Amino acid sequence: MRILWGAGLIAGASYCLAAWFGWAGPWVTVWKGAGVGLLAAWATARARTVDDGLLALMLVFYATGDVLLDVVGLAIGAIAFLIGHLFAIALFLRNGRARPSGSQRLLGRLLGPLTVVIAVALVWRTGSEMAAGIYAGVLGVMAATAWLSRFPRYRTGVGAILFVASDLLIFARAGPLGETVVPTLLVWPLHFGGVALMVWGIRAVRRAPFPIFAGR
Repeated sequence: MRILWGAGLIAGASYCLAAWFGWAGPWVTVWKGAGVGLLAAWATARARTVDDGLLALMLVFYATGDVLLDVVGLAIGAIAFLIGHLFAIALFLRNGRARPSGSQRLLGRLLGPLTVVIAVALVWRTGSEMAAGIYAGVLGVMAATAWLSRFPRYRTGVGAILFVASDLLIFARAGPLGETVVPTLLVWPLHFGGVALMVWGIRAVRRAPFPIFAGR
């Protein structure tokens, strides 16, 4: 268990080098998938409840999306991520916060619409506005339900927002930031860091401390 978790963190963090320097090839794709894939294996091995199963499925589809983006392309990879978001939403809805504050509810309500508006604006006049809007709607709901869940906001909630930022940068690559290095530098760190934070927060509430991050 400890090996899977630690290896996943190392694989995911170190893949930044491949993303930044533009390395390609089958071994790079395996490296990319290993980050979230090993976290998925770790979650699957520890699964004992419905919530554990939803977490494992969420990570399996996120890892699949990471690989399919390279092997098949953006459209198919996005479908895998979308399915992963649906499992995440189910998990977060099962674990809603009993009494969120007014500011928490406000941000939760804004995350979905804002994600859609920004995504569509970034791909405006590229012909992919509808697809981007549909995906961004599910992504925004995932982030909103994460923020309003009982899991720690500054781990799971912030992690979900980092995931949103990563995907919006992918949309920006097709639009205003297409000629810059910003997406290349930030997409993967935000994506993997966001996923790792989400999982850390989820497992902390379930009183199963990570071997590396002991305690809550």
